[in-house]
Amino acid sequence: MQNRRNRRFFLKQSTILTAGLSLAPHLNRSLGAAPPKPLFKISLAEWSLHRALFAKTMDHLDFPKAAKQDYGIEAIELVNQFFMDKAKDPKYLAEYKKRAEDLGLKILLIMCDGEGALGDPSDSKRAQAVENHYKWAEAAKFFGCHSIRVNAETAGAGSFEDQQKRAADGLRRLSDFGGKLGLNVIVENHGHLSSSGQWLAGVMKMVNFPNCGTLPDFGNFDLGDGQEYDRYRGIAEMMPFAKAVSAKSHDFDAAGNEVHTDYRRMLKVVLTAGYRGYFGIEYEGEKLSEPEGIRATKKLLEKVREELAPGYKT
Repeated sequence: MQNRRNRRFFLKQSTILTAGLSLAPHLNRSLGAAPPKPLFKISLAEWSLHRALFAKTMDHLDFPKAAKQDYGIEAIELVNQFFMDKAKDPKYLAEYKKRAEDLGLKILLIMCDGEGALGDPSDSKRAQAVENHYKWAEAAKFFGCHSIRVNAETAGAGSFEDQQKRAADGLRRLSDFGGKLGLNVIVENHGHLSSSGQWLAGVMKMVNFPNCGTLPDFGNFDLGDGQEYDRYRGIAEMMPFAKAVSAKSHDFDAAGNEVHTDYRRMLKVVLTAGYRGYFGIEYEGEKLSEPEGIRATKKLLEKVREELAPGYKT
């Protein structure tokens, strides 16, 4: 009975959202107002080109140019794996920033991996993991980013609640440092317990810092051992804390729809939560080439945006 009530509530809210968004542009035009801004803008996550970057057929320094000239995108999300040894190289960072600025590009965030478990059972290792992220926070500040994206790794030790407490401790320490830089620390659902919307939302409540939030990813809901968390429920649970959104994609049907995620349903979940930030394209499929996958994801996001609010165009 409770599930039916929740479903009716969700459908009602989605209907209200869709109706309101569809009507708004027509009202603005009838009043002679300027065309409204789009519901959201689209950015490009560097991971969408990870095969080319790892194969060295693309250089990290050329990612801004590719985003702007190849895909018509004006905001990017970097991945630290592609400049792991450059976090403290002022000359390299300045060159990267200049390339982005010359193209009119915004660097929104840096996705940070490989710096230790922020929820490690060992307090010393947890503290070291926090400190390992400092250099990326400083680089992000230099780039003018709003956030660094981190992982709530816990090494899988302890109960559900114990792992929440340890992850919250590491995130609280890092968020304190980030706050002094005017920077957010955001967590992506990235496997195991972090892919449980309930678990991650609980961590956010424990941290309770305004600059600590989430980066909900449409596709990362693998809990391990063959278990999958419901992606729509998970996104809804993370959205109250979201400061960015990752539009993960893998495969598309003949009509251009993503076959694993119903983008119309998912975008309604995100927009109903009040989110109006960037949707970051993160293509991770193998059937299409990386350029084809990026373009397919962008086209789908633009199509659904237009369906939800006719007239909202860039």
